Amino acid sequence: MNAPVRAADPKNAVISLSIEGMTCVSCVGRVERALKAVPGVADAAVNLATEKASITTDAPVDRAMLVKAVGDAGYTVSESFSAPKATSLEVAIEGMTCASCVGRVEKALKALPGVANAIVNLATEKATVQGTADPAAVIGAIASAGYTAEVIGGAHEGGQAEAKERAGKKEEERRELTRDLTIAAVLTAPVFLLEMGAHAIPGVHDLIDSTIGMTNAWYLQFVLTTIVLFVPGIRFYARGLPALWRLAPDMNSLVAVGTLAAYGYSLVATFAPGFLPAGTINVYYEAAAVIVTLILLGRLLEARAKGRTSEAIKHLVGLQARTARVRRDGKAVDLPIDSVLSGDIVEVRPGDRIPVDGDVIEGDSYVDESMITGEPIPVSKSAGSEVVGGTVNQTGAFAFRATAVGGNTVLSQIIRMVEEAQGSKLPIQALVDKVTMYFVPAVFAAAALTFAAWLYFGPSPALTFALVNAVAVLIIACPCAMGLATPTSIMVGTGRGAELGVLFRKGEALQLLKDARVVAVDKTGTLTEGKPALTDLELAAGFDRATVLGLVAAAEARSEHPIARAIVDAAEAEGIALPTVSDFESVTGFGVKAVVGGSHVEIGADRYMVELGHDVAGFAKVAEHLGDEGKSPLYAAIDGRLAAIVAVADPIKETTPAAIKALHDLGLKVAMITGDNARTAKAIAARLGIDEVVAEVLPDGKVDAVRRLKAEHGKVAFVGDGINDAPALAEADVGLAIGTGTDIAIEAADVVLMSGSLQGVPNAIALSQATIGNIRQNLFWAFAYNTALIPVAAGVLYPAYGILLSPVFAAGAMALSSVFVLGNALRLKTFRVPS
Repeated sequence: MNAPVRAADPKNAVISLSIEGMTCVSCVGRVERALKAVPGVADAAVNLATEKASITTDAPVDRAMLVKAVGDAGYTVSESFSAPKATSLEVAIEGMTCASCVGRVEKALKALPGVANAIVNLATEKATVQGTADPAAVIGAIASAGYTAEVIGGAHEGGQAEAKERAGKKEEERRELTRDLTIAAVLTAPVFLLEMGAHAIPGVHDLIDSTIGMTNAWYLQFVLTTIVLFVPGIRFYARGLPALWRLAPDMNSLVAVGTLAAYGYSLVATFAPGFLPAGTINVYYEAAAVIVTLILLGRLLEARAKGRTSEAIKHLVGLQARTARVRRDGKAVDLPIDSVLSGDIVEVRPGDRIPVDGDVIEGDSYVDESMITGEPIPVSKSAGSEVVGGTVNQTGAFAFRATAVGGNTVLSQIIRMVEEAQGSKLPIQALVDKVTMYFVPAVFAAAALTFAAWLYFGPSPALTFALVNAVAVLIIACPCAMGLATPTSIMVGTGRGAELGVLFRKGEALQLLKDARVVAVDKTGTLTEGKPALTDLELAAGFDRATVLGLVAAAEARSEHPIARAIVDAAEAEGIALPTVSDFESVTGFGVKAVVGGSHVEIGADRYMVELGHDVAGFAKVAEHLGDEGKSPLYAAIDGRLAAIVAVADPIKETTPAAIKALHDLGLKVAMITGDNARTAKAIAARLGIDEVVAEVLPDGKVDAVRRLKAEHGKVAFVGDGINDAPALAEADVGLAIGTGTDIAIEAADVVLMSGSLQGVPNAIALSQATIGNIRQNLFWAFAYNTALIPVAAGVLYPAYGILLSPVFAAGAMALSSVFVLGNALRLKTFRVPS
């Protein structure tokens, strides 16, 4: 095995580290002493003002040791220091079967120099290794733990062929399991019938004795069982016994020892019965054969269920187009998707899947973006619109300029986020990890204790009782279900979230979100559309809408004010032609006036109208109503007559009221934190039923508001646009970025809501609650099941009730536990969002 490649600095090098957390001179001294204690460090000088350490070496120094030394002293090293860039390495692992395997691989990886963290997932059979460790060293460490591994690349990095290859390997594994299970079942059936039939059915024993004879029957059982154990069952011994010799037993070790104990005892009874005490000469070939067969059945069912848990990633990868029609040298040619370059002009025909992200430059159509946003209604696209790779064009045709290709597309980012979330480890998993590291050795101890207790205290034949009960303990306690309980639920839950347009960027958010007591939301772009729009136009008697809106919009078209732009947009949306404008003038602090199509038009606040001699009393009720809604009314006069009252505001999204209600239905308090003026904020809050308003705050003020809400109510989820709200998103227990498609600040949030609808928030919270509830069910089943049945297998019920648990039933029950956990996790695929 190759020695680990260390990220080391040469002799006499000067290393600079940025250090966070120092507050005084004693901190400086503490850090300097810690650094000087690292082998290879000749001197270390720490500057409190610049928060930097300058380290001189007289021998090669592992930078990871420097970082660790600073950490042990109670401080942290900023990621900006000039060290080898930390990377995230993904590794596929073969041979893991239970939670103890996961713990063993993680322990081996974390012991490697340069590894900052390592997370191993039994359900995906992958490890994510963060740090600067050499890939060869990572593979070697996994091999030393008894497993095989290979470095893989994500499908989002153009690794579709690699993803297919892995899927092919899984399919081959399922075929092998099916073949081996068939062989084992066919050979085990006669063994089971010969032995158990003689005990269960009167007359069978005499029939066997009078035909082939019991001795020959045992010989036949020996031959068939030997084939079962060492052909389809060889996998348990090839992996379990070496692990046992390394003093790192796993589930395979339990099966291997249990079946070999039954098989070995039977061999002695068959070929050397004189070595056994009188009354203990029995064979247990059927127990060994049936155990192997049942566990193979459990493995096959697990493999099939695991395949279903990863369907979300398969589906997302399948959404990527294989080819694109690109304009090259004046003509359109079909090219592989990997050949598309940023800036290429791509043509899309009716029914085509859009290959990459881009901006439409010609043509128009409707595009089904449900795979991105979860919204079923196709979206209109025309020149200037953004399109996202993987979405499906409807009936029209258009061309667009590629802006993001390969791993930079939105779909690739979604795949990356789902993969990372599925491979993550939740805080709830920590308990499982601690228990399972010691679980298998504890089971061996329990089996040994069971054997000794029955041998010493048990009734005659004590040796038989001791063997049977010890084997039952070994088999019933396999911790497969424990290892699968959390990752399978995470995989299915995050996959279902992706289908709904809810992307959990960090696995921890999946657990934390369910505990939220307050949902704090930004106003602009979250509750509202995020851009001003004409919301009200009330006319005086004798005026019609089209004429007034056309004259007002024409005058405002000369203004740069956002309110003016909203009025112009409204006129254009209604197809109103704008007359020509002359003599335009902006009256500072009052409004604008102009001659439009021969008419004199004046637009401004009430004070402007009063100065012009117009009586606004006729619009008093309308103005009061608009004021209650937080809108500032404008008036328009045409040819000396008051013509209309106009209001422009940032309109509330249609989906917002239902989303707020859904949050209240989940028992959550809703708060609005905004930089907008208090009157407008309170008006919107009153309309939506929002519980608390914090208005007129800058980004720092939003952070303070989040802190206060956390102190008063508990866990806080903050919902914002992910860019201006980045500090508040980071401060909240869970940050949710709400946006659409390419306009998502992915790095700012824990959860990304692909749809622009606030409905994604209650959907995410409800999914979090459902997923964590599912995990708890799985863990209860796995832990309670093992904890309850180990004593039963050991025979605690025998003195009082005469009940013993056969190793055969123990194997069946063990397989059932894993299948139950997987089946329960798959129920999340049917999760329905709150109404």
